[in-house]
Amino acid sequence: MRLEITCDQAFVDDDESMVENSVRRSAEDLRDRLDLSRGDVAAKRSAFWVMLTLSGVIAAAGVLIDSAATVIGAMIIAPLATPIFGVAFGVVSGSTGLVGRSLRRVSLGALAVVAIGVAVVTVSPENADLVQSSQVLSRTLPRLGDLLAAIATGLAGSFAVMRKDLSDALPGVAIAISLVPPLVVVGVCLGAGALFQALGALILFLSNVAAMIATCTLVLALSGYRRRFRGSIRGYVAVTGFLIAVAIPIAFNSVALLLVSQWTAEVDQTATAWISQTPGAEVESTKWEGRTLVITVRSPQQLPPLGELERAVYRGNLPSAVKLSVIHTVGNRL
Repeated sequence: MRLEITCDQAFVDDDESMVENSVRRSAEDLRDRLDLSRGDVAAKRSAFWVMLTLSGVIAAAGVLIDSAATVIGAMIIAPLATPIFGVAFGVVSGSTGLVGRSLRRVSLGALAVVAIGVAVVTVSPENADLVQSSQVLSRTLPRLGDLLAAIATGLAGSFAVMRKDLSDALPGVAIAISLVPPLVVVGVCLGAGALFQALGALILFLSNVAAMIATCTLVLALSGYRRRFRGSIRGYVAVTGFLIAVAIPIAFNSVALLLVSQWTAEVDQTATAWISQTPGAEVESTKWEGRTLVITVRSPQQLPPLGELERAVYRGNLPSAVKLSVIHTVGNRL
């Protein structure tokens, strides 16, 4: 026989909590808020799916027109934080059933939003341009700063959801920033055939989910909701492993971006020195196109020998696998 204890007596004493008992929600109250399979189930689930669908459509429209304001509108109504915090509460309370139900709802919700993104890019006549929009590019290269922001928003949301004196509306907006827009971008990139960018947006979403679950688990455990016995230790280990797993590619990507920035600056300086011997010439830009570093030069005269630039560039730290391309525009800048 399987026994799942749900009453408040299954948790630690109030004097072990870091939050005053007068403002801390009871375990049953918190479970009712985070478990969509308790209470008025039909109303909870219909509200979840309707708001999630509308949020995905609004976010997709924001990506379609490259509008940050529209994407922000999608964040306000996104309900994905509820099952994510439900996972954390299930881990802390030792309720494997709640963990499973919440994870399933997060997964299904994520798939639904991705499908909306795919549908939008499919009907758009300019799907290639969508992948180059600022709303997409900003979410396909996750960095440690994104993970730090997710940890902070997870902490804010965790405190708001378990305290009676705080509204969870504003933290909910901050949390939604990290959830629905990256999922829409995954769908947009998949629909446009940009698999590498889709993977980047998916890693961003997973890292945000992991950070929120980890921070909420920590806050709830320190706030008097953890079980007396060690039945949920495996849950803590799983949450920690999940966070580490998604942090590894983000750390790698952050290092790669740092190197790319350094290489770009060095090549730009080298190209500027190379072209300085030509009167009226200047380097207009140095930017990446895939694995090719493109240098755009404006000069009214013949350029110096390209071999000199090539030797100078590869004598530095630029890897030989990186291709170099020079675009020469003839004329003076007026």
